[in-house]
Amino acid sequence: MADYFTDEGTPWARRLWDIGSVLALEELWEAGYWQAHGVLSQTACDWQRNELNALIGPDRGLGDRELRKELTELLKKPLPDPSPTRRRLKEIIGHVRAGYLERWAAAVNVPIEERVKPERYSRTVASHLLDLGYSASHLKAWANDLYQARATTADIADSSAELARTPASMFEVLVVLEKVPRRELAEPLENWLDKGKVVSWLREHGHDTSGVRPGGGFIYQVQARDPFSAAEQARQLVERMTARAQFLRRDRGGVEPLPYIWVARHAKPVPLEPPARGADVLTLVNEGHLYRISSQRSRIDDALELAAAVNRGPMAPAVAGAWAAVESLLSHPDDPKENERSGKAVAADRMAAIIACSWPRAELTALAHRHKPRQADDLTRAIAACTTNQERARLVAEALRTKGAGALDFTRTPTKYSDNPAAQRMADLVQDPRPVLNDVAGAFRIALRRLYRTRNIILHGGATQGVALEASLRTAAPLVGAGLDRIVHAAYAEDLPPLDLAARAEVALQLVNGETRLSVVDLLEPV
Repeated sequence: MADYFTDEGTPWARRLWDIGSVLALEELWEAGYWQAHGVLSQTACDWQRNELNALIGPDRGLGDRELRKELTELLKKPLPDPSPTRRRLKEIIGHVRAGYLERWAAAVNVPIEERVKPERYSRTVASHLLDLGYSASHLKAWANDLYQARATTADIADSSAELARTPASMFEVLVVLEKVPRRELAEPLENWLDKGKVVSWLREHGHDTSGVRPGGGFIYQVQARDPFSAAEQARQLVERMTARAQFLRRDRGGVEPLPYIWVARHAKPVPLEPPARGADVLTLVNEGHLYRISSQRSRIDDALELAAAVNRGPMAPAVAGAWAAVESLLSHPDDPKENERSGKAVAADRMAAIIACSWPRAELTALAHRHKPRQADDLTRAIAACTTNQERARLVAEALRTKGAGALDFTRTPTKYSDNPAAQRMADLVQDPRPVLNDVAGAFRIALRRLYRTRNIILHGGATQGVALEASLRTAAPLVGAGLDRIVHAAYAEDLPPLDLAARAEVALQLVNGETRLSVVDLLEPV
């Protein structure tokens, strides 16, 4: 669980790829409104509803009898706005939200043969707590405290249910500006503090004022789950303020905040710059392309520029830019017009196929580097003799196929507690690749189509407050980075267009481990 709460450092292959069931139901309910206003199509909403109906089956938090039956029956029907079914869905969501993690707590206190896998449980709880509005930083500290206390699964279940029951609190947050153009517009506001009052506030709340040179500041009262979430709300207020400053005639863009946000009752200032959202295109460094820029622009150049906001930009531009990059590379005028892949949704499916095919190599390569037993074994020596990651991944895949997850030893690796479940995932994959890859590709497809729907709500609905906006970025940003990484590599290494790479990926998912003997290590390799 701590991996899922690490904003920077957890590779895309081990992050959360989906949102929780409760938020997914709220997102579906919201979709009816946007369908009625012509922002989302009937086809898109039906696809969303059908996929959700298929996914909620293993979710123990949705109950066992009446609640689950009522929910599954509703999800079999269209949910237009207005309609009786949509009104019933709203009521059901309230019942699902209340006691959701308590039902999960009951589900883990059963005989071992009836329990869900630990990874499913940890993903479910982590997604739900993030969806509730807890920050990743707060939840990582919570998970580490449980680890240090040697918490049992039952302890974790009880603690997570307690977190979910805890209501949001009011936080006082200070934003300090270094430069304040048109100061006369700020001074009459009730929440404005001049430079002297800023320093007094900081000292009163126990903060070091050395090096702080304020031009003034604003106090905000925000309702949040934890101090980091409160700081994030203040960060968004700053983004709105600095956006307005871009429209000044004089001092355009002149509002300059200090690089920290201060939260009352929180010991340390929180950086104004948020953690990156995990969209990494490692090929730019690993293969030396970072500075190879010519005057002639390519589609890859355009896509990288469009997606640049995805890591740290404001949410609306980040969503719009990330999807624009995907659509520009992976859609074409000859795409289907009348089925569930109509419009630009096919671009999400193609990106999902590319990412799914890159997932085995990414994980197998990581496991190869982290196989570190106390005494070097034959596999350690064989890996050390390899000259490429492809060779290393192939060695690990074969070891997992013949000996299972026990073939790898992470004793001397600090990440062993996340490496062990990753090894088990890869062992399952190499034994029977197609169902595992189909499940993974399905998860990626849902995350990327959610990004597409969120983009439509922002650009066509003019709304930046969708219920799943933050969650959409949290889950999709690392996947967009992973997909762009493979597209950039194919373009530079093979001069292979993105649509051709997507076709290779889609074919590979059908042929893997079949008569062509296509290996999970080589899904994106040329024939």
